[in-house]
Amino acid sequence: MPGPSTRLAIWGRSSGNMNADIPLTRDLVLIGGGHAHALVLRRWGMNPLPGARLTLIDPNPRTPYTGMLPGHIAGHYPRSALDIDLGRLARFAGARLIVGRATGIDRAARRVRVPGRPDVAYDVLSVDIGITSAPAGIPGFEAYGTAAKPLCPYADRWAQFTARVQAGTAAPDCAILGGGVAGVELALAMQHRLAGLHHAPHLHVIDTATALSGVAPRTARLLRRRMHKAGIALVERARIAEITHDSVILISGVTIPAALCISAVGARPWPWLEHAELDLMDGFIPVGADLRSQADPAIFAAGDCAHLAHAPRPKAGVYAVRAAPVLFDNLRAALAGTDRMRQYKPQKHYLKLISLGDKSAIADRGGMGLHLPGLWRWKDRIDQHFMQNLRDLPVMQPPVLPRDTAKGVAQELSDHPMICGGCGAKVGPEALGTALAAARTSQREDVLIRPGDDAGAVRIGGRVQVLSTDHLRAFIADPWQMTRITALHALGDIWAMGAAPQAALLSLVLPRMTGPVQARTLAEIMAAAQDVMAEAEAEIIGGHTTQGAELTIGFTVTGLMEPGRAPIGIGGAQAGDRLILTGALGTGVILAADMRGAADGGVVQGALDHMATSPRSAAQSLMCAHAMTDVTGFGLAGHLLAICRASGCGAALDIAALPLLEGACALLEAGHRSSLHGANRAWTAPDILHLHDTARSEILFDPQTAGGFLAALAPDDAARALAELHDKGIKAVQIGELLDAPPRITAG
Repeated sequence: MPGPSTRLAIWGRSSGNMNADIPLTRDLVLIGGGHAHALVLRRWGMNPLPGARLTLIDPNPRTPYTGMLPGHIAGHYPRSALDIDLGRLARFAGARLIVGRATGIDRAARRVRVPGRPDVAYDVLSVDIGITSAPAGIPGFEAYGTAAKPLCPYADRWAQFTARVQAGTAAPDCAILGGGVAGVELALAMQHRLAGLHHAPHLHVIDTATALSGVAPRTARLLRRRMHKAGIALVERARIAEITHDSVILISGVTIPAALCISAVGARPWPWLEHAELDLMDGFIPVGADLRSQADPAIFAAGDCAHLAHAPRPKAGVYAVRAAPVLFDNLRAALAGTDRMRQYKPQKHYLKLISLGDKSAIADRGGMGLHLPGLWRWKDRIDQHFMQNLRDLPVMQPPVLPRDTAKGVAQELSDHPMICGGCGAKVGPEALGTALAAARTSQREDVLIRPGDDAGAVRIGGRVQVLSTDHLRAFIADPWQMTRITALHALGDIWAMGAAPQAALLSLVLPRMTGPVQARTLAEIMAAAQDVMAEAEAEIIGGHTTQGAELTIGFTVTGLMEPGRAPIGIGGAQAGDRLILTGALGTGVILAADMRGAADGGVVQGALDHMATSPRSAAQSLMCAHAMTDVTGFGLAGHLLAICRASGCGAALDIAALPLLEGACALLEAGHRSSLHGANRAWTAPDILHLHDTARSEILFDPQTAGGFLAALAPDDAARALAELHDKGIKAVQIGELLDAPPRITAG
């Protein structure tokens, strides 16, 4: 989405190119958003390698910071305080973020398998996927237990459990499997939180051997004393027979009540690594001092998933954090084709600051353990500094203008410092309307619908064919997802007319790339296009490609009406019709804020998922509409006014009923706007009565990409359509009705 004022084409920025003329030549792929990779992303944003394209693959757009997890479990931090926003970091680094779980590496083909999409090609690969603490072979754990690592599922499960305890629908009985430092620290945190919700929580820490054997004797004594004082039972040298929905059953026959069972049994590698042929050490990737895999110099690894063959160390986040600068430099060297590799020399001992549930802590290092006032505050400062380093990302400043420019340049850049991607990059409605007015001719009787509607329509033989075209300037660096969204966006015009998609032509502008990178990119684009068109029962019949400054994807699509049916169009609405809107609003403001690095990664991912969901089923439920349009670049107000003007009706609109995407209203309140927002408002606001100056009202002018449908239906038809849409699980609401009035909107 960056515009001319940043001198950065979207793909040029995503590749780290500070000059869009530099060709993309190498692909760096990071699997996992662990601490080392998070820090690499920040460093990459500060100092990208021109010509290299960066991809991050992780199952979530946010990942919790390990150091603050006990504080969150205890209730000292909200979830937002410990989440590393991978989406924002990826945007800052110019990387594409693939929200998905890697399941394999094909070393021969240099590809990463990610279910649900084409394999992701790499020239250099780095793995930082952490570990799992799920125990192996305990019956019932998979169904009823939760591993403390990975952290996201545990944090989510804990939030649900504490809510149930507070509501009185769950007993405050917990079992923690594993009596190491991690298990005891989490048990103390859980007990502290539950004690504030219930007068008598019952927690058991269960270990198959002797608990706390990995810390200094004094530290172990202090922790045992604290557990005893908190009322946490410690069960040692115990063998577990089974986990049930409300208990842990030991081989001895003892049953321990456990409405929640958490495992912190230690570090287990992810099973899928076994198939990567990386000569694993107990399931972990052996790396040398340069952090390269000993089996493949194109693959690096860091964090808990790596085994430091030159200096074996226990699994701890401190090693991932301190390895990050070395990993960053060595990845750049590998991409540049040099041998200037740095050596990572991990310290032999490190300081453990172990939380005690309340705001106190024990310091453990080497053979010493110490409990002093103020240790928790020290730990908190360290953790907060780490998180702030990943949150306070430098803002990219626009270049200084030349001394002499044509009149109006400075004002235009001040009014519109950045041009959005997607539909936010469209020409404003006033300029477009003026241009199209001159194109409305009536030279041919077989042309049924001309410019102004969602699609044109022509009669060919005895059939009516509808035609439309849409091209989107890329707003994300993922060509596969960008293609899927663009294809659905283009098909929306066909479905809005009541037609069945028939054929598509694909038009592409690719940034400058080498042949191999170009082939990879085209393969992802074609895979996404073919998937969408096959699902729509349409065929790709050709297209055109060219090279340019940035990625732009376009589709020209055709559709066929059923014999005897006329296109729905926007001109058939009647007074008394109910207005139905499918889908939520807010993609424009979310994408605009994302471009500025101000949008939460989860909010952005929610918008992307929304845009990438096919609206075909929703359109099928609206075939009885008198008028219909897909809500896209000109915003809800612009498209509703188009229906009103074409149909000769007014509209009463219930602003409170409008569905908004998560985060959209807050971003509008914070002042974020798409670059097309102002033009949309200027064009439509004069025809909106009782318009209030609120963020929710501003959503009327927000340009949508791959938006939902706005349909006008007779009252009975609207009720039936809403019921059918809800049965399909499609979010649809009645947002108003049409009036026997002049073509304007009355907001209420």
